[in-house]
Amino acid sequence: MKNRNIFYKIFSPIVSLLFYIVFLPKIEGKENIPKKKAAVLAGNHKSNLDCFMVILSTRRCVHFLAKAELFKLSFFNWFFRNSGLIPVYRNGKDRKALETAIQRLRSGELVGVFPEGRLNKAFKNDVLPFKIGAVKMASETGCPIVPFTIKGKYIPFAHSIEIVFGAPYYVEENNLEEANKILERKVCSQLNGRKK
Repeated sequence: MKNRNIFYKIFSPIVSLLFYIVFLPKIEGKENIPKKKAAVLAGNHKSNLDCFMVILSTRRCVHFLAKAELFKLSFFNWFFRNSGLIPVYRNGKDRKALETAIQRLRSGELVGVFPEGRLNKAFKNDVLPFKIGAVKMASETGCPIVPFTIKGKYIPFAHSIEIVFGAPYYVEENNLEEANKILERKVCSQLNGRKK
């Protein structure tokens, strides 16, 4: 497990520093990310740069679920897998990706998820319907979800991009569909500036 994250440990401090210098992001609520225990970090997805906003917010390795297309070339497959990423095949329910994420959580690690499942460029103050994976893995492992919301634009040197982490909470609903709606509402409320 440790060796699989070696490139994350090497490159994330360098990339984080460069990202911070260029975009001067605002980070709110990063104390809500557990220091040692497992958690699902779940939030909206507006740009391919979003993962760097999350990486910048914690010193821990975040195992992101990422579209399998990124792993097609041998070098990227090797690099991404050794950076802790989990490939997801989006043409159906990818049970293997879910099981891998659950395994990471049971090992006490952080898993990053964008429940919209793809980039949302259409809605400024709303989100695409969330897929159920984030609440399912939290429910099966008993770990908390930390909802996050990314707001603003990626404009260099402008302090225009912000990430807000909400308070961690546990999935208490037996109905995962309802639990998924709760997560979606929490992210939307942060997107629109309301605390929940």
